[in-house]
Amino acid sequence: MIHVYVGPTLPASEPVLAVPGLRVLPPARHGDLFDTAIGSGDTLVLIDGVYHQAPALRHKEILASMGRGVRVIGAASIGALRAVELAPYGMLGVGSIYSAYASGEIDGDDEVAVGQAPDGEFGALTWPLVNLRHVLQLAVLAGVMNAERAARLLAALRAVYYPQRTWAAVRAVCRSQGETEFVGWLTEQRKRDRYFGDLKRADAIAAVRAALDGAAATSDSPASPQWWETAYFLRWSNAAVRERVDGLELFTEDRVVYQQVFDPAFRERWAAYLEHLSLHPSDGGPGMALAERLVRACGGDLPADRAFRPALDLRDERTVALLLAGETAHDRQAVDRYADAFARACRSRPGFSTAAVRDEVTRSFLLRVWRCPEREFDNEASARGLACGARAVQASKRLVPGFLEEIERTEVTRVG
Repeated sequence: MIHVYVGPTLPASEPVLAVPGLRVLPPARHGDLFDTAIGSGDTLVLIDGVYHQAPALRHKEILASMGRGVRVIGAASIGALRAVELAPYGMLGVGSIYSAYASGEIDGDDEVAVGQAPDGEFGALTWPLVNLRHVLQLAVLAGVMNAERAARLLAALRAVYYPQRTWAAVRAVCRSQGETEFVGWLTEQRKRDRYFGDLKRADAIAAVRAALDGAAATSDSPASPQWWETAYFLRWSNAAVRERVDGLELFTEDRVVYQQVFDPAFRERWAAYLEHLSLHPSDGGPGMALAERLVRACGGDLPADRAFRPALDLRDERTVALLLAGETAHDRQAVDRYADAFARACRSRPGFSTAAVRDEVTRSFLLRVWRCPEREFDNEASARGLACGARAVQASKRLVPGFLEEIERTEVTRVG
């Protein structure tokens, strides 16, 4: 399977995108490459990506994909940038824009940036500098202007912020520079060919064809997991793991946090998980009973949950099975309701996020659920695998809107 991330560079109607075996996806963003539909042996063509309106695709996400056997090709836009940066690790770059970045002829992100239509069609609303530079070179070759005037005009066009560099803005800048002949010439060329001078489109088509022809990124020394298996990457991957269960599409991290907060028996489940890690350590060390490991670590003076605070890897099925051993269908329905409540809060309050949920409100919510005194808050959080009270507060903020909605409904019912 070939997965193509494309948006403003190629229209959805482009014939090359209709070839069987292609899975056409919107511009890539952070988290997209955790998609379980992308498997070993597949090819990923990275053309377009977002970075202004949403978090951009990280390099380590691409490295991890290549590490699990996905061939990655980049071109035209963010794909060309990433291909230059990750070429030593096996990413393949295609096209003249990639070559210009690789040679140092161009070096800025703004060279390929465009404003995108907000309607989901991802059409380009503005002109990227790479296309403008190419059009100016063609104008010089055609005798419309000389190289000095072309360089001066390119500098003036570069000064226009990329989301504002529309065709109307391009014409206005050209006229202000006295280049009316160039405007007329370019207008005529665009009437004859709507894609005149569109380097990004040409490179994108070349990249898709390279994937269809079987071109693949190769490396004599594939990247080691140490390049991407950082604490940040683990956090990203945990946030991406999800599963369809009971007809509900649920994020595993939401399900685990719900159990950590609401399951009265989660202390025992966390202890069982620590025992499992002790007997089957992921670092290759010798397996031994948790009690013995605890004595060796701290003389047995601390509870296991205080001595050992492993980072969860929710990609591991055994880990998830242990942590969700007490989950019920009712719990999964509650996780779905709480996720909906958080999403509604985000929609109704522009800019709302977990950062907007006050720490003291979340702390009060946890104390109420756990029914523990304030002085035991940190210990209770640790025993539930949340490390400490402060981390428990941060992990639980997504639950607060749903919890408050349930409390409100209960109060209304009680009054009624």
